[in-house]
Amino acid sequence: MARSTTGDDGGTGTAAGTASGGGPGTAVPERLLAEATRLFAERGYDRTSVQEIVEAAGVTKGALYHYFGSKDDLLHEIYARVLRLQTERLDAIAAREGDVRERLADAAADVVVTSIQNLDDTKIFFRSMHQLSPEKQKAVRAERRRYHERFRSLVEEGQRDGHFRPGLRPDLVVDFFFGSVHHLGTWYHADGPLSAEQVATEFSDLLLHSVRQP
Repeated sequence: MARSTTGDDGGTGTAAGTASGGGPGTAVPERLLAEATRLFAERGYDRTSVQEIVEAAGVTKGALYHYFGSKDDLLHEIYARVLRLQTERLDAIAAREGDVRERLADAAADVVVTSIQNLDDTKIFFRSMHQLSPEKQKAVRAERRRYHERFRSLVEEGQRDGHFRPGLRPDLVVDFFFGSVHHLGTWYHADGPLSAEQVATEFSDLLLHSVRQP
C-alpha cells in the first residue's frame, strides 16, 4: 500500500542538503553546515574545532558567528533542518483528503526516505546530542514530540474510522515504528542491496499490516 515518495519534480533528491552541496558557489550557511557535517562524521563533534570548520568552508570565523552563534548551534541545525522538512511533509500528507490508510502509508514511507537521504545528519546528531546545551536538547525533544504526535493522530483517526484495530495504543505504535526508523543508521548503506524507496515500502507495509483490522 505504500507509495514511493518523491519531490514535486518527480525526483528523490536529498531532502535537507548534505556535505555534497558545499562547493564554492553554495551560500555560506549551507557551506558551513556541509563541512561541519563532513568533519563531525569523520572526526566526531568533540574533536572538530571551529577553526577546522571555517577553513574547510573557506570562510572566516566572523562569517560562522554571523550565521551560527557557536559550534553547538551548527550541531543543532544539522538535525533541525531535517526535522523541519519532515514535519512540513508530514503536515502536508496528513492534511490531504482521502483514506487515512493511504495517508499513514505515505507518511511512514516519507520519513524513511528522508531519514535515509540525510543519514549522516541524523547519525551525527543522535551520537552527539548529549553535548548540546540543556536548552537546545529540550527544544529538539519538543520539536520531535510534535512530529510524533502528528503521526500518532493518523493512527487515532484510523481507529475512529474503523480501519485500525481499536485495542492498539497509538503511542506504542509510534514508538515501535520510530524505533526502527532511528535504527536505520546502524545498518543501512547506500551501496547495499536495497534502495531507500524499497526500505520505505517494506517499513510502511509492515506498519499498515500491524495496525489494520483483521
